[in-house]
Amino acid sequence: MIDRATDPLVSVSGLQKAYGALQVLQGIDLTMKPGERLVVIGPSGGGKSTLLRVMMGLENINGGSITFAGKPYIHAGAKPAKTAIDFQVRRSIGMVFQHYTLFPHLNVLQNLILAPCKVRGEKKSAATERANALLTRFGLGQKATAFPSQLSGGQKQRVAIARALMLDPKLMLFDEVTSALDPELVGEVEQVILQLARQDMPMMIVTHDMWFAKNIASRVLFCAGGVIVEDGPPEQVLGAPKEERTKDFIDRVFHIRQ
Repeated sequence: MIDRATDPLVSVSGLQKAYGALQVLQGIDLTMKPGERLVVIGPSGGGKSTLLRVMMGLENINGGSITFAGKPYIHAGAKPAKTAIDFQVRRSIGMVFQHYTLFPHLNVLQNLILAPCKVRGEKKSAATERANALLTRFGLGQKATAFPSQLSGGQKQRVAIARALMLDPKLMLFDEVTSALDPELVGEVEQVILQLARQDMPMMIVTHDMWFAKNIASRVLFCAGGVIVEDGPPEQVLGAPKEERTKDFIDRVFHIRQ
């Protein structure tokens, strides 16, 4: 058990990831405390989504290691294909993707209870009770028997968040979860994530929405070229960045949105 006051929840050391000759992560070092809400911003191709995918154990790595809650989690082998991943530790991490990844042939309730019943052997009745409680909490109580094709984009994304929470994660990863939504649907998804933040759910969030980043982050990372260029509280990184690359990015993003 980790000490919330002193021990990091996540420790990333010397993390490297390449796709062929393209070096996407170039020696990332990072620690994250329990309860932190870490928002990762930066230009496309800067390694943000790759960092989250590596954190979820979805990508092999070329170098470095990750420790989670004091336990060895991911470690590079002699070859990328030999990356060592502790899948028991990975069960403590939940991830929500940009494009929902719901099973289209299952209704909402079935999407939620599948993993707890199959992965953890939870009784269907208990999983169903928890699933219905989550759906009600997220304003989806009337959608339990609906299929993904019958839902709006915002509803699909809220279902995807609820599904991830069904495995009781100790860390949530959100990868551009609002970027595929119509503007009027963004707010309902962001409100769900803000609700989790108020309950001290640790999270790493990749987003281009600077308003959202400012309102949810306890800490902001600016990544570009596969490295962390700047790391600090949101008021500093977003409001008074120290690094020229960060300033250029922030100015460009806010200029586009005006």
